[in-house]
Amino acid sequence: MTTYLILIAAGLCAGGLNAIAGGGTFISFPALVWTGIPPIMANATATLTALPGYCASAWSFRKDLMSEGTANLKRIVIIASIGGVIGALLLLATSDQVFSGIVPYLLMLATIMFAFGQKIIGRFSGSAGLGLMASTIVMLVVSIYGGYFNGGLGIMLLACFTVMGYTNLHYMNGLKNLLSALLSVVSAAIFIASGLIDWHAALILGTATAAGGYIGGHYSTKVKNIALLKKFIIAVGVVLTIVFFIR
Repeated sequence: MTTYLILIAAGLCAGGLNAIAGGGTFISFPALVWTGIPPIMANATATLTALPGYCASAWSFRKDLMSEGTANLKRIVIIASIGGVIGALLLLATSDQVFSGIVPYLLMLATIMFAFGQKIIGRFSGSAGLGLMASTIVMLVVSIYGGYFNGGLGIMLLACFTVMGYTNLHYMNGLKNLLSALLSVVSAAIFIASGLIDWHAALILGTATAAGGYIGGHYSTKVKNIALLKKFIIAVGVVLTIVFFIR
């Protein structure tokens, strides 16, 4: 019974956090490990269980997703799909020790990118060609990260969108959840084929994550103070980075 309660609570919190700021897998992943699932399998299972929450959250942001059109969406989806496959394959070739060691550094990088993204934009604003090339590379790297380890993916994607020049945070949140769902589908398919999913835990955690994602997505669209929301996202990144450096 304790295991069920832990997975349900972790799923609700993870889904809500993913909808608002990202980083929900840093709740679901440790919860899975605590219940006795090996780290690599726990990561794969956490990736799959995050999918319903991402889909529910993206649906909550459907109006915001239409606010800026879909001109670049096809290119972004193709890049994200390629990166997701590469990241998932890299995970299959990684040991538990190496996997655990690099996670805090990746999250720290994501938080720094989101916090100082506007300054980075200014450095590339003089060249449209360089901006396109840079944004493509950043999107590919973030997508590889997402396929490799779902934890902190939302923060990484928000940082990526900031570098690419997006400023509407509600639109960015919707696009973040849409691409997070895509990356989860791509990587989860590889993990399923490799037998890395704990299906019993996935059913419980996935259901709770979907509920948390819908609730979080619904209420995050009502946030009017964008500056405060950005500070909250940065704070989440800092806290998660510290936790994973000292764990």
